[in-house]
Formats: sequence, C-alpha cells, structure tokens
Amino acid sequence: MDKQPEWLYSDIVKDHFMHPRNLLLDEESFEADGQGVIGNIKCGDEMVVVIKVDKEKNIITDLKWKTYGCASAIASTSALSELAIGKTLSQAYKLSSHDIAKALGGLPEHKIHCSVLGDKALRAAIDDYYTRNGMLDRVKAAKMHIICQCLGITDAEIEQAVLEGARNYYQLQEHTKIGTVCGKCKEKSLELLEKYKAKHFA
Repeated sequence: MDKQPEWLYSDIVKDHFMHPRNLLLDEESFEADGQGVIGNIKCGDEMVVVIKVDKEKNIITDLKWKTYGCASAIASTSALSELAIGKTLSQAYKLSSHDIAKALGGLPEHKIHCSVLGDKALRAAIDDYYTRNGMLDRVKAAKMHIICQCLGITDAEIEQAVLEGARNYYQLQEHTKIGTVCGKCKEKSLELLEKYKAKHFA
C-alpha cells in the first residue's frame, strides 16, 4: 500500500482550513462599514474582507471574508479574522503576515505569500472605512501605488525592503514575495529597486 503524503501544515492551519471562522456567507445582508479586495483571481488568490466598526471606540466589532485560493489562503484569512475582531483600527492596521503565520503555527516558506494577502485586504477595508467617513487624512493607500497586482505589493513596500537590506531581485522577493505569482511586475519592481537603492545608498 502506498504511503500517504505528509501534511505540510500545522494542525492549526488544518483546523482553520477545515473549519474556517467568520466566513462571509450572505454578502447582501452584511452591512459593511468598510471593504477591502486584494489579489487577482486570474493569476492567483483573491481575498475580500468586510468589517463593522464601533464608531465611538474605533474598534472592529465584526469581520467577514471570502477567499478564492489554496488551503493556506483560506486558513490565513480565517486566522486574521480572529486576530482583528476586538482590536482598534490602528491596532488592526498594524497586523502583519508574520502575525498571521505565527497564529497558524507557521506556514511552508513557499506559502507565506498567501498570508500576505490577508493583512493587505484588512488594511484596504480600514482605508475604505476612513474614506467613507471623510477621514481621508488617515487613508494610507492613497499615498502608495500597487506594483504587484496579484499580491497587492506597493512601491512603499519595495522601498521599505530596500531599507531593510534588499539589494537584488531575489532579496526583494524574500522580503515581499513580489513576482511569485504571475511575474508580470518584475520589470517595474527592478526599476524601483534600483531607484530606491540610488535614493538611499548612492
């Protein structure tokens, strides 16, 4: 009898994949205060995150989501929803892919990019909330340009990666996972890599 393939994920990932929390099952009846959509279903995963906010306390009271993607993408968004509910908008905005991966007990290296989408979708939902409520000074996305459409990676993240030590395309991918889906953004990301290297280290 053939040996069954080894499950590469933690038991926490498996639990979130098999029993995802806070799924968006009825989009029409959920009255969202903010919505974020990140990714591109044509070339990879896509995530939708909707939030409800206590406007007096600036706390996320509910978060629902739906994801088109792999087990890692589903588990990552499920874990994100549990991390974000109950946090203030500023606290939730700071949640990172590393926080999500840690909550899942780790992810295989080649699947980390799946957790990158979740935190970006949440930040997009928070920015949308700020926009709807006339708090445009708090919207951070307006100051950035998306370079990688598949993963929602911005020019600001490329610049930050350079500041953190990325000096070539491989190192840039290690920092951001840019170009790991369809790769169409490689030329532009290389251009920005050189621009920010010259800006900060010339």
